[in-house]
Amino acid sequence: MSILFTLFSLILTLSIIVTIHEFGHFYFARRYGVMVKRFSIGFGKPLFSRTDKKGTEFSVAAIPLGGYVSMLDTRVEDVPEHLLPYTFNSKPVWQRMVIIAAGPAANFVLAILIYWFLFVLGVSTVIPVTGAVKADMPAYQAGIRANQELVSVDGNETNTWEEIYIQLLSRMGETGNLKLEVRDLDSQQLQQIDIPIDQWMSGQDKPEPLRSLGIEPFYPEIPAIIGVVSENGRAAQAGLLEGDHVLAVDGVIIADWRAMVDVVRDHAEQPLMFEVNRQGQTIRIEVRPAKKLKEDGTSVGYLGVGVQAISWPDSLKRDIHYSILSAWLPAFRKTWQMTELTFDSFGKMLSGLVSVKNLGGPISIAKMAGNNLESGFQAFLGFIAYFSISLGLLNLLPIPVLDGGHLLFYTIELLAGRPVPEQVQAVAYRVGILLIGALMFVAIYNDLIQL
Repeated sequence: MSILFTLFSLILTLSIIVTIHEFGHFYFARRYGVMVKRFSIGFGKPLFSRTDKKGTEFSVAAIPLGGYVSMLDTRVEDVPEHLLPYTFNSKPVWQRMVIIAAGPAANFVLAILIYWFLFVLGVSTVIPVTGAVKADMPAYQAGIRANQELVSVDGNETNTWEEIYIQLLSRMGETGNLKLEVRDLDSQQLQQIDIPIDQWMSGQDKPEPLRSLGIEPFYPEIPAIIGVVSENGRAAQAGLLEGDHVLAVDGVIIADWRAMVDVVRDHAEQPLMFEVNRQGQTIRIEVRPAKKLKEDGTSVGYLGVGVQAISWPDSLKRDIHYSILSAWLPAFRKTWQMTELTFDSFGKMLSGLVSVKNLGGPISIAKMAGNNLESGFQAFLGFIAYFSISLGLLNLLPIPVLDGGHLLFYTIELLAGRPVPEQVQAVAYRVGILLIGALMFVAIYNDLIQL
């Protein structure tokens, strides 16, 4: 994935989410009679702008990493007397609260609409069935075996692997019991499984819940047939082609794709003799896998090849589809589920149950946006929904300079009957800037460490 594509994915993601967020502020400001001077997507010098009949300038600015709505306000500028009724700070406190809260609310509405659309569109997924279960790991010791469907986690129905990951990640850092319900595919018998956890995955930089339990998802047998060859990779340089069926490596018979990967990973920068079947002929090709560093500092061999598309048995496929009306309930439920997971994860970071190394900055966001856009329209929409929820929650934190900080001040004003003193607000804003700056520093530092 190129840097330009990654950058484009980041700009596209931020532009969509920020536009929706700022539109929430804009819509209710207009509704309550506040004069909006500018609605800007991006910061800096406007590249394009137009002004409507009500005097609002709509612009696209040079730095596409955010946006803002500028409203008439006597606290920041001198306002002619005839325009005083149209200032933001002249409105009743409850109206100001609605205007501020409308931005994050718009992010949640966007997520609901996206999930509704995806549920109406429908998706074909695979039933979450266990493959290998390691004997010395918690899942096996609790009674889980291969060829079992994971029906629910902690009482929540799990129709897809994604839903299982979400439920498991919500228990990260906790102590107690994971309650799983499994169905044996042969006997169709249901079984309740309790897996003890103790500060589960606490401190892990990249938590992998299934691996922590010792469960590998079931995959159909994957033949060692090369489906993709990366340009300028070691495989391409050596002469391996798409469609080559790897029969043996250094004389060792290769049973499937995973066996080939295991051999390559263990032989970075070491010559390997591949025997491949190419259009009925057996060909010998020497390849020296490149060395690729993992995030934990270890290195593995890397060829630059991809597997052919996997053909799943119909019995293990599941179509999830809802009507236009019935899709609203799962859309709301999905939005709430992702909101709860995000809020819970952030709280666990603050309490130390989850490593702050899981906090990602702009580079991580750009990479995730690029990966999802590359994976297809539906994957990218799902990422937009999740990131929109995250942005909405972040803005609701009671930190001055964020929407949540403004709402905190207005709540105090509503209860006390008078505004928070300007001097107090000024000090609070400085503290808020420091807090946000520290948060961004940690996120960017994590990004750079991963790079």
